[in-house]
Amino acid sequence: MATVELGDGLTVSALGFGGMSLTDVYGAVSDDDAFRTLAHAVDSGVTFIDTANVYGDGRSETTIGRLLKTRRDEVQLATKFGIVGQGGVGQRGVRGDREYVREQVELSLARLGTDRIDLYYQHRVDPVVPIEETIGAVKELVEEGKVLHIGLSEATGDEIRRAVSVHPIAAIQSEWSVVSRDVERFVVPAAREHGLGFVSYSTLGRKWLAGLLDHNDLVEGDVRLNISRYTPTNLAYNKPILEEFLQIADEVGVTGAQLALAWFYTKGREFDLPVVSIPGSRFAERVSENLAGVDVELTAQQVERLDTLAARIRGHRSAQPQLVSSARE
Repeated sequence: MATVELGDGLTVSALGFGGMSLTDVYGAVSDDDAFRTLAHAVDSGVTFIDTANVYGDGRSETTIGRLLKTRRDEVQLATKFGIVGQGGVGQRGVRGDREYVREQVELSLARLGTDRIDLYYQHRVDPVVPIEETIGAVKELVEEGKVLHIGLSEATGDEIRRAVSVHPIAAIQSEWSVVSRDVERFVVPAAREHGLGFVSYSTLGRKWLAGLLDHNDLVEGDVRLNISRYTPTNLAYNKPILEEFLQIADEVGVTGAQLALAWFYTKGREFDLPVVSIPGSRFAERVSENLAGVDVELTAQQVERLDTLAARIRGHRSAQPQLVSSARE
């Protein structure tokens, strides 16, 4: 597995693993099955594990903690703080105050069973607490050795600039995919300007770009039920776009998931930006499939065709559009 150096000297595997899938958010999964898939990822060369305190209300961190008991030094561990409230997706709030930051890092460390977090993200920017104050609180954790690097998720270009005035930032995380390119306007340029790496979630469109998502298969609790892009109406509207995408995948000789990853890594090179995708899965075979997509090479013509798709997609990428960067740029 190749490695990528993000910002602030943090080096991770070129493909990461998203820990949300270790919970029931995309369908039921047992703790043992989740653990086996996670272990398979690490066995296969994935060293970057990315989770959050709210995934499964701590369940994801607990499962990762099982792995860390014997393999802590093999991985770079990322987790997040900031999203609060369990009233359901779309009803959550955000906290970035120092008291909350210090409370949550201790809870995460306990669930993970470790004394340090390699990359600690502010999951969403608090609209009330200035980002300088939040990063200042995480900086204290760096000084105490509990956190090694600081990350931001869904921060705007301006918020990135304000954050780095307090402490170096290793990575900015957002969705960046063949059907979701809003970050290219302000976030990507700010990341380049200040030496951040980019970590993309939902690079596979939450399974849609793999051609494996049927709205009828979504059960209560699935996060996609709350995202407008995945309503039956919008899935039907976007179906011809997906068919065009999968046709290109057939021409390249790869799966939809692999083409989505290939496009993303191509964009990283195009923007001269260190990038890592963190697809999650409940299934070991999907992890292996994703790994094979990192090194796929596309022609300029194929990239040009794929570049046209995002502008045609109907529906927002987030269940809480007001909290993602594009709403505040």
